[in-house]
Amino acid sequence: MEAGDVRSADDARKIIMERDIKAVKLAVTDMDGVLRGKYISREKFLSALDGTIGFCDVVLGWDSDDQLFENTKFTGWHTAYPDAEISLIYESCRELPMEENCIFFLTEFVGTAADVCPRNLLSRVVGKADEMGYQVSTAYEFEFFLFNETPHSVRNKNYTDMEGFTPGNFGYSVLRSSVHNEFYHALLAMCLEMDLELEGLHTETGPGVLEAAIKYDTALISADKANLFKTFTKVLAQRHDLMATFMAKWSVDYPGQSGHIHMSLRDKNGNSVFYSPDADNGISDEMRWFIGGQQKLMPELLAMVACTINSYARLVPGFWAPTTASWGVENRTCALRTIGGSPKSQRVEYRVAASDINPYIAGAAAIGSGLWGIENKIEPTAPMVGNAYEQDMPEEFSLPATLDEATARLKNSKAAKELFGAEFIDHYARTREWEVLEARKAVTDWQLKRYFEII
Repeated sequence: MEAGDVRSADDARKIIMERDIKAVKLAVTDMDGVLRGKYISREKFLSALDGTIGFCDVVLGWDSDDQLFENTKFTGWHTAYPDAEISLIYESCRELPMEENCIFFLTEFVGTAADVCPRNLLSRVVGKADEMGYQVSTAYEFEFFLFNETPHSVRNKNYTDMEGFTPGNFGYSVLRSSVHNEFYHALLAMCLEMDLELEGLHTETGPGVLEAAIKYDTALISADKANLFKTFTKVLAQRHDLMATFMAKWSVDYPGQSGHIHMSLRDKNGNSVFYSPDADNGISDEMRWFIGGQQKLMPELLAMVACTINSYARLVPGFWAPTTASWGVENRTCALRTIGGSPKSQRVEYRVAASDINPYIAGAAAIGSGLWGIENKIEPTAPMVGNAYEQDMPEEFSLPATLDEATARLKNSKAAKELFGAEFIDHYARTREWEVLEARKAVTDWQLKRYFEII
């Protein structure tokens, strides 16, 4: 039996027994989009197939550095960190190319923890789309930098003077991809084996930066693929004595790293909802309202997309990242870019997102706001023509400049609570407030250089 054919508990039991697998690897996604997991024995796995598995809810109660949130209600010392229930996502079953005879499953929190689970959040948004008669397809594309470094060397260097995988600026380079084809082909092969097929892979502008476009799929499965891609690209890189970073912006000298989300809607018969041959640029009423909802709510929901302190270093003029909730037709200076031409290709590209996104939470924000736009028939502004950075927009479309500001906007958003649930918004906002507090404790190299001697 092939891993990709697993769809039920019986299928999972069958593949484990057929292959005499001794241990199964499971993973769940935390609030920052980091995969957290463990191996469990065959016996324990088989015994859990008819129910759920316990997983300490601290996974939803700590940050990316394993520091416990001290400000959340859902979990903390006050709840004593009990086990929460996780459920297997059977269709996520995969072989791990780098591990012999090992089967991997994604999971999600269910029960009381479902309200704050990132994957469950996106699942609820997809369910809303289904109730409205829509099928949602998405595709994620990520830029990431590669370095000739190891987890030890970057720490020994204090993250300075790191050597790029390749030198200089050389976007779309045939030279670089040919000289270093071993890694490119290893990444393409790994993604194909893990059902994370890439539609494109090329160098971007900057030393050692690549861009990968993951093939589209239904929204929930697509987000699974995006999260797996980020983790296992890092795994593959480290096994090649390289390091990959998906920070939004790792250096002031280079543009930030995007994590754009392409999305489209189809009806239950598979016909494009976004395409209307008689409309301007083929943009249907539903697509226009979808854009209107995304544009209207983007400033309120930005913390769900630009989720780290570092995210906001990317959102500055002139670096291929938007600074307002603008939209345009085939316009890469806007936050929302429409791409058309045919029913098959008609879609919206959500360009405000960076490579540091949690794909589930960012996807929920992008899709949920669009559905809200259709429900309320929200009209967008006129599309931007030319350089959006040089054009003024009404103040309501200005994006928050910091995570602190964005989180405050999210906490006070009535639409966010209606779309995603008050429990999720409360918990998520508190985790972002924690991130801000942690950042305020830091003494940066900029502060040392500026104040150490002179002040």
